Amino acid sequence: MPRHHHWPVTLQAGGVVLRPLRRADEVRWTTMRERDWDWLGPWEATKPPGSRERVGGYGAMISRNRRRAREGASLPWAIGWDDGWPDHPAMNRATTPLIGQLTVSAISLGSAMSCSMGYWVASAYAGIGIAPTAVALACDYVFQVMGLHRVEICVRPENSKSLRVVDKLGMAEEGMRPSYLHIDGQWRDHRVFRLLADDYPDGVLRNYLVNHLLPGAELGEDEG
Repeated sequence: MPRHHHWPVTLQAGGVVLRPLRRADEVRWTTMRERDWDWLGPWEATKPPGSRERVGGYGAMISRNRRRAREGASLPWAIGWDDGWPDHPAMNRATTPLIGQLTVSAISLGSAMSCSMGYWVASAYAGIGIAPTAVALACDYVFQVMGLHRVEICVRPENSKSLRVVDKLGMAEEGMRPSYLHIDGQWRDHRVFRLLADDYPDGVLRNYLVNHLLPGAELGEDEG
C-alpha cells in the first residue's frame, strides 16, 4: 500500500489488479459488456424517469471518472487480470487486460469518513475469487491509506453472486433500503452491508485469505 492517497493509483493482489480505466480499454469494455449482457443486465444501473442527467458514451464516462477522481469523490478502478502471476507477472500493470470494474463512490470525509463500493466481473472470470479479492484490496486502501471509517455495499436481494462476495468478506448486514437504486429499468430494493475500519485491524484482504486463496495464473474452480 502507498503511504499517501493519490490518483491515479494501481494495486495488485495475486492476479487481480486495480488500475484506472483507460480510453484504450474501450473496445474490450464494449465487447465484453455486449457479450455478457444477459449476465450483467439485470444488475445494471439505469436512468430514472424524469432524470435530466446526460449519460453519454464511453469517452464521456472516462472524462467524468477522471474529474471525480481528481475531486476526491471517487476511485474509478478497472479490474485487470495479470495472467502471468506469479511466475511471469505483467511488466506494466496499468495495461493488464480488463475483466471488470470496481468503483469507490460517495466518498465523504469530515464526520462521516465513509464510502460506497460497486463492482462487476465478466462471466468468464467469475467464481474464482476475483470480486472478493478486488473488494478486499479496495477496502484496505480506503481504510489504511485514505483513513476512512466505513465501507458500504448495497446488493439486490436477488443477486446471489454478489451476496456471496459480501458474505466471504464478513460484511455485516444492516437492513433493507426500499426502492434504493434504479436498476434494470425499475426502482429496486437493496440489502445494505458494511465494514468498519476496526472490524479487521490486520486488514480485510489478510482476513479473507485465512480461508481463501489468491486468484492465480490459471483459471479453476472456486475454492469455496
